[in-house]
Amino acid sequence: MPEFRLVDCGEVSLRCAIEGPAPGTAPLAIMVHGFPESWYSWRNQLGPVAGAGYTACAIDVRGYGGSDKPQPVEAYTLQKIAGDLIGLADALARDSRVVLIGHDWGAPIVWNTAFTNPERISAVAGLSVPFAGAPLRPFTEVFREHFTSQGRFFYQEFFQEPGVAEAEAEADPRDFVARMMYSISGDVPPGDYWSKPLGATFLQGLPDPQPVPWLSEADLDYYEGEFKASGFRGPLNRYRNHERDYEWLKPWQGKPLEQPCLFIGGSRDPATTLFGAVADPVAIMRMFAPKVEGHVLEGVGHWTQQERPEEVNALLIDWLKRL
Repeated sequence: MPEFRLVDCGEVSLRCAIEGPAPGTAPLAIMVHGFPESWYSWRNQLGPVAGAGYTACAIDVRGYGGSDKPQPVEAYTLQKIAGDLIGLADALARDSRVVLIGHDWGAPIVWNTAFTNPERISAVAGLSVPFAGAPLRPFTEVFREHFTSQGRFFYQEFFQEPGVAEAEAEADPRDFVARMMYSISGDVPPGDYWSKPLGATFLQGLPDPQPVPWLSEADLDYYEGEFKASGFRGPLNRYRNHERDYEWLKPWQGKPLEQPCLFIGGSRDPATTLFGAVADPVAIMRMFAPKVEGHVLEGVGHWTQQERPEEVNALLIDWLKRL
């Protein structure tokens, strides 16, 4: 197991799982998870990244696990979470720039932290969700145009009203995590599980999860314990800040992400194609991040580094060693 530290990042303290050389003695690589996960989603990457000569640090994002959990919706803007990462970088590696690695919500978090803090971030890797520049309108407007106004379900609309999605998820956190992860993994049989009417719940219509090699009963035990202790309010509040995120990023519209970037997606991951909006996510990303190296892994679903840890590690370590 890694060493766990609670690190004061300024506004909040974050629980960090750390492996490798002591902070301050080697380059720092901070790993940022998505929803509904924790530092634990990087359990197969910490050792290899440490072995490549980095201080490997996987965090619980604010609202999750052992990190602080403020209640207000506005406490979960991209700006505040980016501030947490800069505070963590200052606490562990004040005199050097750091590398950020993120998955799912962690990918937009690290893309935009690097985008807005180039003086502190030397390179950035994102899994599942490509970078498409500063938004030109809030994402709520996009999904309400294409889904809500058409009477179609979209999961982020279901997440908007505080308390609604929390009640469904907290009724059985283990089932929620297992059902969600299986439903958008590379192992689920083909099916249009998310095509349902507005008014459906998140879990409605999702297939019963089947055993998969990358998500064991012990893994589910860990996630279940974390979410029983923390609840889902903080994690879901991240989805309730699209308008605030848009306002924060307005000054960066049209500007490129200039640091070296690595993107790893999956051919069966709806987020990799931005829900079907793009055919070639790497080509799209190159328009906004010219120094990107991109890979789309065949047959991989949304849980990139958990589904194919060896392939992801090979690509990630090779890239880190070339920085």
